[in-house]
Amino acid sequence: MNELRQHFAKIADLNHAAALLEWDQETYMPEGAAESRALQLSTLRSFAHELLTSDRTASLLDSAAPESDMDRDFIRVARRDLEKATCLPSSLVAELAATTGRAKGAWQRARAANRFADFQPHLEKIVDLCLQQAEAYGYVDTPYDALLDLYEPDMRTATVTRTFTDLRARLVPLVQQIAAAPQLDDAPVRGHFPEAAQWAFGLEVAQAFGYDLTRGRQDRSAHPFSTSFSINDSRITTRLETDFFNPAFFGTLHETGHALYEMGVDQDLERTPLAEGTSLGMHESQSRMWENQIGRSLPFWNHYMPRAQAHFPDGLAGVTAEQMYQAANRVEPSLIRVEADEVTYNLHIMLRFELEQDLISGRLNVADLPAAWNDRMEAWLGLRPSNDAEGVLQDIHWSLGAIGYFPTYALGNLMSAQLFDAMAKDLPNRDDLVASGQFAPILAWLREHVHQWGRRKTATQILEDVCGTGLDAEPFVQYVSAKYGALYGLTS
Repeated sequence: MNELRQHFAKIADLNHAAALLEWDQETYMPEGAAESRALQLSTLRSFAHELLTSDRTASLLDSAAPESDMDRDFIRVARRDLEKATCLPSSLVAELAATTGRAKGAWQRARAANRFADFQPHLEKIVDLCLQQAEAYGYVDTPYDALLDLYEPDMRTATVTRTFTDLRARLVPLVQQIAAAPQLDDAPVRGHFPEAAQWAFGLEVAQAFGYDLTRGRQDRSAHPFSTSFSINDSRITTRLETDFFNPAFFGTLHETGHALYEMGVDQDLERTPLAEGTSLGMHESQSRMWENQIGRSLPFWNHYMPRAQAHFPDGLAGVTAEQMYQAANRVEPSLIRVEADEVTYNLHIMLRFELEQDLISGRLNVADLPAAWNDRMEAWLGLRPSNDAEGVLQDIHWSLGAIGYFPTYALGNLMSAQLFDAMAKDLPNRDDLVASGQFAPILAWLREHVHQWGRRKTATQILEDVCGTGLDAEPFVQYVSAKYGALYGLTS
């Protein structure tokens, strides 16, 4: 068992070294280093893959004698990872790493130039490689199942489709009711917000939530993200807009939620396959909870409005907590996913979910993606992008090869509402804690029920243990209906 731990520790170290290079690629790497970085990543990822799929791994897994429940979980998850990895030849792993390494820079340049054609050949290759991945992994119903399983283990396309169809049917009438009601004023979050003050205020709240700057840091990137190189090194990034408060502040809260999850994993799991979030949906539940259920709540702004005004004495002069609460929760269809409100956000995810299935099935050519995106955006949200940067090029995920990832964002929204309801039963004074800036009990609850387990429990197991049921959209529908019904004065 000890040899098995040491073996997987080396694999973890290689993958974390690659992740560190990828973080640098998004933050500080000079543009001219893109080709060299792609090759470096290819070497590290393929070496880690070869070590994982070696005969030594299988031999150790067969001979190791587990001494505890944690050891048994280690072996179970390691076997799953081995089974997945052995499906892929090292040549495909290397090609994926090299292709996405080049694609990230191409996406950044194409987005800056508003020109999808510059990114198109990279995405065509990525779609082809993802399809090769799916065929190598195998599937029962659709190749998309194999890709979705990489991010939300054991989830199926048909299940997501049913869940999204039901959710859309519940959300669209709410959106229509809100559209017919008097609109909330978002002037408090529109104005001039100096970058230094945005940075300072975001980090102040992140640290109050529990983000430990001795084990993390924040940097700037074109697209906000979080990444971890160990339980004790979890980093976040943000982007700043001087005329709009929301992207940097709520983006920082969002990424902090991800980082808190990684920092909360049991230290005994360090350098093992168990030392990370159990699924992308569960990960997203943590970021959305801190961003929305807490950060966009009235109790939060009752506490933080004086601090916000201290950071932005000009931009927020005379603004009340109630006015800031309303501004932060204005519902209005938007082109940009990361700026979308809680009610319409899931429609952005459903759009991407359908487009990804069309790409993987061959029903949609990459060259036709911008037009398909724009048509669907107009049909679903009543908006049509005027350029590629605010349309098909706005997200980084496809340049990372992360096809199958997007559905987890909406699944995370559903999970966050389930967990937040369960938390209220154990912490009936939860809103009072938020209103007084006491976040430690909330974080402690999440550490006990979600974070510490890493991959020892699946997302479904966590939901069943904590909430008494598996994935359920009803708590989320009730949450947004009650919150926005009150905000917009809806009668039903």
